[in-house]
Amino acid sequence: MKKVPYDLVVIGSGPGGYSAAIRAGQYGLKTALVEKQARLGGTCLLVGCIPTKSLLQTADVWQRFVHSEQEGILCENPRLDYPKVKDRKDGIVTKHSNGVAMLLKRAKVERIEGYATLKGGGKVEVQSDAGVQTLEAKNIIIATGSEARMLPGLEPDPEFILTNIEILNLTAVPQSLAIIGAGAVGVEFASIFRRFGTDVTVIEMLPRIVPVEDEDVSKELERNFRKQKIRVETGARAENIRKTGKGVQLSLTTKEGKQETLEVEKLLVAVGRKPNTERIGLENTKVALDRGFIVVDQFQQTGEPGVYAIGDVVAGTPQLAHVATREGMIAVAHMAGKSATPINKNRIPGCTYTEPGIGSVGLTETQARAQGRKVKIGRFPFAGDSRATILGHHEGFIKVVADAEYGEILGVHIIGPEAFELIGEAVAAMEAEATVDVMMQTIHAHPTLYEAMGEAFNAVYGLSINA
Repeated sequence: MKKVPYDLVVIGSGPGGYSAAIRAGQYGLKTALVEKQARLGGTCLLVGCIPTKSLLQTADVWQRFVHSEQEGILCENPRLDYPKVKDRKDGIVTKHSNGVAMLLKRAKVERIEGYATLKGGGKVEVQSDAGVQTLEAKNIIIATGSEARMLPGLEPDPEFILTNIEILNLTAVPQSLAIIGAGAVGVEFASIFRRFGTDVTVIEMLPRIVPVEDEDVSKELERNFRKQKIRVETGARAENIRKTGKGVQLSLTTKEGKQETLEVEKLLVAVGRKPNTERIGLENTKVALDRGFIVVDQFQQTGEPGVYAIGDVVAGTPQLAHVATREGMIAVAHMAGKSATPINKNRIPGCTYTEPGIGSVGLTETQARAQGRKVKIGRFPFAGDSRATILGHHEGFIKVVADAEYGEILGVHIIGPEAFELIGEAVAAMEAEATVDVMMQTIHAHPTLYEAMGEAFNAVYGLSINA
């Protein structure tokens, strides 16, 4: 078996893995990246964030054509060519996957295709069609990501029972779609296919959709979904799921206890993701697990010397691509002897690309009060923002949760147009430890969507102008 010494071996080519490998190359570390798939980019690029957002963008454009008469543009009988929609999505994925390969090459990172298994003592065994080789490294980063959880007794298939992978490969818009799970994945696909004309039902066992968000945001998204004729059933159970040959049949029990049989063309299971920590050789190391997730310290180090973990496999941080990337930067800086600032979990932005969109950072109002904080709330509706009216997207609001005594910004929660872009100002403000007073004095250009942020900060003290 061939032995090759490296400063770093990265296992997995998702955003966290490839970014860490590139940064290591920039620091002059001899680096190899091992990926079992032929294409680079991991779940996010290949079957997650990027293709999903491509479909969401097309859904936005399609809605503009369907309702173009509102802007004085007459488009008679617009037609959706879904195979071309899929081709565009696939083209974007291919372009950026090839881009990752180029970036790795430029950073002098060696790409190795195969399945990696940790052997302990800084060794990684890689199995591929070409055989088996053992890599030796001073440091190893586990960035193996996650996969969709499936309900007990069910298996995904390309025709009827779908995960995020199968639904992205559909070649036609389904007439009806049931979605089990109302987290980010579930509500984004609901938003996509409802706008394409699908009859959508969202089933969530918890009391509200997007349950990690502020309660007011959840209520507003549900209100908008119902307005769009998306059926939303919270506090509900889906049981006795079975394929019928023409679609899927399931028993639905609502929160009121009513039971009905629901028949749909497709079923999307979006009940969360599980970490890919099985069959990667952790038993050969001192790496500790917590419910399948890898336990790390503030610098992403595991219990095995020289072994780090980042991204969806890590215990205690949200499964978000930008979190994985930041964790990769921290791990590589630490092993290279550079300054490394650990993640502040209260500064991690969350984005959901529904219509209306969601962006959030920091504590929700409920969380802040549960911590015993005395809070003031500033809230500004997009109905008072001129730019939102011009865009024809004036649903939703910005909500600021602030410390009542010192004006510390504890959290910002947005539901409305481009919320996933607007949240950037709040993240930067909180990272810089700016107070509500500082943000009130910050000039916001007019007419813009982000001036609604300035209004929301003013609203903490009851001083907003346009609401």
